[in-house]
Amino acid sequence: MILRAPHWLSHVDYDLESPVWRPWLQALSSRNRFVRYDPRGCGLSDRHVADLSLEAWHADLEAVAASIEEPRFVLLGLSQGGALAIAYALRHPERVSHLVLLNAYGQGARVRAQTEAERLEAETLVNFIRIGWGRDNPAFCRFFTNLFIPDGTPDQHRWWGDLERVTATPDVAAQLLSQMQGIDVLDLAAKLRLPTLIAHSRGDMRVPFDEGRKLAAAIPGARFVPLESKNHVLLPDEPAWAVFQAEFARFLEQDQPMQPRAIREAGLTPAEAAILELVAEGLDNRSIAERLGKREKTVRNQLSAIFSKLGVHSRSQAILMTLSR
Repeated sequence: MILRAPHWLSHVDYDLESPVWRPWLQALSSRNRFVRYDPRGCGLSDRHVADLSLEAWHADLEAVAASIEEPRFVLLGLSQGGALAIAYALRHPERVSHLVLLNAYGQGARVRAQTEAERLEAETLVNFIRIGWGRDNPAFCRFFTNLFIPDGTPDQHRWWGDLERVTATPDVAAQLLSQMQGIDVLDLAAKLRLPTLIAHSRGDMRVPFDEGRKLAAAIPGARFVPLESKNHVLLPDEPAWAVFQAEFARFLEQDQPMQPRAIREAGLTPAEAAILELVAEGLDNRSIAERLGKREKTVRNQLSAIFSKLGVHSRSQAILMTLSR
């Protein structure tokens, strides 16, 4: 059972068709029950809500968690959802078996600002959203999409712009961002005592890499995984996606190798199976070649054969097959 704490951009219905979020839903629900919901003011939740405070977001998470019959669940926090997850886990340690934080932060931009310029930047972003959110103007659209998925395809960028329009009004989006900028749970994080996995993109343009490292340093025993990506939301065709999915499965002890039956049905040779295992670990072709004492060209050719036998077209799809039951 995985419960995803809410984050800023979410629409539980529209996400099903999304080239950005659909792969996440498929990956996380392949061997788990994955529970998600839209935060107040967004998506399919009530749009006209007077109270958009962080306290209200915490109360909503409490209500959703209370509806889950299983005694314990994995709590997943993406971006500002990480702060909500930290606070909930501290209040209800008996309910949370594992905590997973991805590109999260313990202190919002206004709280961690140390200079007048940084405070002005935080304020300016809120005002920029009030005037540019969801507009067809390509300059505004490029600005927002490049904060979240700078390495996305044109189709993914177009979808992200559409998501802004269907998820929340400009005023609600700005109010929520202002609330998020006031997040401060770093001291609470230090009190946690549960298995915790933290992953963060080195080039994240939305939340600085150091914010992930701060959380990892604050939470006793947390495992920290740096991801080679610029994207705030990982995309399925980038290497960092495969690394995170493999680490996530390992953390939940779901990292068993591909079942022998699946390997037999695909007709993989032992050499191909060995390469597939290293792909699942997140290694690139050069690293695999060095590990196995092969030429990189040989690994590339064998990987093409593996994809053909498995009926997939990318590394991430192949890795998802190794994680499937």
